[in-house]
Amino acid sequence: EGRVEVYHDGKWGTICDDQWDDRDAEVVCRQLGLSGNPKALSWAHYGQGSGPILLDEVECSGNELSLDQCKKSDWGQQNCDHIEDAGVSCDPFTGLLCMAPTRAARCGGREQAAEGTVRLAGGRRPSEGRVEVYYNGDWGTVCDDGWTDLGAQVVCRQL
Repeated sequence: EGRVEVYHDGKWGTICDDQWDDRDAEVVCRQLGLSGNPKALSWAHYGQGSGPILLDEVECSGNELSLDQCKKSDWGQQNCDHIEDAGVSCDPFTGLLCMAPTRAARCGGREQAAEGTVRLAGGRRPSEGRVEVYYNGDWGTVCDDGWTDLGAQVVCRQL
């Protein structure tokens, strides 16, 4: 968790929190290779940065692999002060019903996981298998209609 900073054109800078929400946080966490329950934080929650504010008006759908794929203002075009620096928490335990060092835990004889947690099942190795998603208290499979390498990349980053 912390203030989000991006590197562009040879320099680091912050992101303005205009339009900043949990979908943007989801993309940041994915880009960093972190899973969990992404949470967007505003108003320089993690302190004000210094230097340039490189992005503003970031509007991700939540499915992108990086912030660069999201709708946003042009690099360096912004109307913000550092009091509006965006932050993110990618806490892997946020939303878990039981605290354990894994994304899915056994609690009271029943498996619990955060909504939207993904896993691979039935593979010969931990890095392969059928994609399953935890939703509404149960694990379910993902239909392959429209499934592409992009979807597989997203799942691999979530694991």
